[in-house]
Amino acid sequence: MKLLILDRDGVINEDSDDYIKSVAEWQPVPGSIEAIARLTQAGWRVFVASNQSAVGRGMMDFDALFAIHDRMMRACAELGGRIDGIAFAPEHPDHATPMRKPAPGMLLDLARRLQVQLDGVPFVGDSYGDIEAARAAGATPILVRSGKGARTEKAHALGEVAVYDDLAHYVSVLLAA
Repeated sequence: MKLLILDRDGVINEDSDDYIKSVAEWQPVPGSIEAIARLTQAGWRVFVASNQSAVGRGMMDFDALFAIHDRMMRACAELGGRIDGIAFAPEHPDHATPMRKPAPGMLLDLARRLQVQLDGVPFVGDSYGDIEAARAAGATPILVRSGKGARTEKAHALGEVAVYDDLAHYVSVLLAA
């Protein structure tokens, strides 16, 4: 199975320091929805693993979160793409569980549910926490400069982490290989 895992905010949609709290605030990163469609059409299964602390902070409820996810999935479907599943950690960072990145819980839970190992599975994110979660879960961390990625690239020694401008750029390289 060709499997790829994506962070949401900053990778699929534009990020905001004020959080994405409604469908009206959700705006895709240019080319990201098309990239997911291209992955789907090339036989890849695409999953999302995303911290969503706006829920735990009381800034939005689960209905608003699910409406955003519905909009994202419909946007992908409109272009012939598919997101096969979404994992999220809704808790406040002060009350983090092992599911909240940078812990690997979301990724490990996804691997358990799919009955796969994460060796070689790309996890595309824009934060150092995404990189840490990928490494801890045995996945391959990929950094995109969209969202907070450019800041992450400047602030941290990334070692051998591959860096791309955005999801569309990464998918173009991946599918050309």
